[in-house]
Amino acid sequence: MRPRPPLKGQGILSGTGLIVTGLVATLAAMIFPVWSYADRSGTGLSVLNAQSVTTGYGPLSALDRDFITKVRLAGLWELPAGRLAQQKGSTDAVRTAGRHLVEGHTFLDDRVREVAAALSLQLPDEPTEQQRGWLMELSAAEGADFDQKFANILRLAHGKVFPVVAEVRAGTRNALVRKLADDANTTVLDHITVLEATGQVDYEALARDLAADSTPPLVPSPAPPGPVADPPPAVPANPDPSPSYALPPAASSPRPSTSQEPQGGSGTS
Repeated sequence: MRPRPPLKGQGILSGTGLIVTGLVATLAAMIFPVWSYADRSGTGLSVLNAQSVTTGYGPLSALDRDFITKVRLAGLWELPAGRLAQQKGSTDAVRTAGRHLVEGHTFLDDRVREVAAALSLQLPDEPTEQQRGWLMELSAAEGADFDQKFANILRLAHGKVFPVVAEVRAGTRNALVRKLADDANTTVLDHITVLEATGQVDYEALARDLAADSTPPLVPSPAPPGPVADPPPAVPANPDPSPSYALPPAASSPRPSTSQEPQGGSGTS
């Protein structure tokens, strides 16, 4: 018996085969870019983030660099603002807050310059236009008007940077940035506390300004550094995160008077 010849149109070149092949090719074209750009390093972060660079202390993101810039800019205007408060404050509380700003930002500025040098980053050397405007406003004020403007301008600025510090601390993969965020958190919280201790903070206006988020973006973050060869000597792992000054005494309510024991003794239940 002769073998039957193959039916015409069977195989991959048949009409159905061509359709199936086309569908497979289309699906592969759709999937391939996703697979190509997926993060296969096991970090859970996209390698499409070209703003992140490798350093000897761990990856350095654009947010990390922006944070480093903001720490430097804060010192460039809050240090002179603190000196103005020491000179012009009309109350001990305002002058104390000024001293905390000077000491805290002297400490942070030393730290941020160490970090920037280790990561080969360029830092700004003058405040932003807005920060210069704040300094001019404080320089022109006197007496109680100065006290009020100093407390509220500085408290608003610290309130805006506080969540940035937390975001960086929570997400950075760079060891130097992580430690700088720890130091910044300690310093910013101390400054918020002493500014509020002046009794001059207008909390309703503060809440409105924070909600409006009217502060314009700061200058662009520094560009990614070049390749880092051998890292310089590491910054000490546990430097004293707080300068040598104490927080103001916390406000406290009077202790409640001890009520008399009920009749029948005070046996335990």
